[in-house]
Amino acid sequence: QVQLVESGGGLVQAGGDLRLSCAASGRTFSNGAMGWFRQAPGKEREFVAAISWSGGLTSYADSVKDRFTISRDNAKNTVYLQMNRLKPEDTAVYYCGARMGWRARPDRKEYDYWGQGTQVTVSA
Repeated sequence: QVQLVESGGGLVQAGGDLRLSCAASGRTFSNGAMGWFRQAPGKEREFVAAISWSGGLTSYADSVKDRFTISRDNAKNTVYLQMNRLKPEDTAVYYCGARMGWRARPDRKEYDYWGQGTQVTVSA
């Protein structure tokens, strides 16, 4: 089992920045890829970013490319999502996911474990 706990969400004005963290515990963290997804009210959970087990490969949704950066620190069992130049349409609950495979995959069905989520609200 892997337990994931997200933090760092909050209320920010458009154009502002936030950094989300996801702390993992339980099974070995460094062997699997990690991802961030988000879910706005009335919408399905969508892919935001993913990172391979080594951190060498990353993948981003087109809507966040060049604004968001995913990274991980395996020594701290933590993955981060730096979000810059936030927009109101980024408002959602952000979830951290972990998968046993090493590839940074965008399909949420390939993730084995999920955190409880952290709310990000961007005001206009």
